[in-house]
Amino acid sequence: MPVTKGETTRLAILDEALQLTSRTGVTTLSIGGLARETGMSKSGLFAHFKSKESLQVQVVGRARERFVDTVVRPALAAPRGERRVRALFDGWVQWEREAFDGGCIFVTLAAELDSRPGPVRDTLVDSERDWLELIASTATTAVAEGDFRADLDTDQFAFEVHGVMLANHHANRLMGDADGVARAYTAFETMIAAARRTD
Repeated sequence: MPVTKGETTRLAILDEALQLTSRTGVTTLSIGGLARETGMSKSGLFAHFKSKESLQVQVVGRARERFVDTVVRPALAAPRGERRVRALFDGWVQWEREAFDGGCIFVTLAAELDSRPGPVRDTLVDSERDWLELIASTATTAVAEGDFRADLDTDQFAFEVHGVMLANHHANRLMGDADGVARAYTAFETMIAAARRTD
């Protein structure tokens, strides 16, 4: 089904909003502020989003779409097993470096929304749960392929991989650690080595 002109415009606006959100956060994002940023009229933006909350929810949803297109789909094209686990991690590292001015938008949003209940937070939580489940299921496939050991706790593996990703963001964005990415890969390789089947 072809994308309409209105949908193309909406997605372009959301991509602008994502860059803004990566720098300043989502809770301050408003139709008026986005109008100033994009040069569009408030009434034009209101026609697309109807409310500040709807705009914010759609921004998080758009971030998820971009992440799936940039990280998940390419990784799922990799061979099943350890190579696919590696492709997910590599894709995330590239996403952290290149996708948005402020780094991984999901990490930014998590810090901002962790104690703010509501639809915007719920949308983010759903996305994060899906990401953890994907890491775990990819590790489970690596077990089935014989790359990882049979007794691997894949939920714990996903938790630890995600922890390395968060540490990488912190090292790069807050601490300005030039060795942050290398340290992240060192930690990841340690987890991969521990997960591998040894017999």
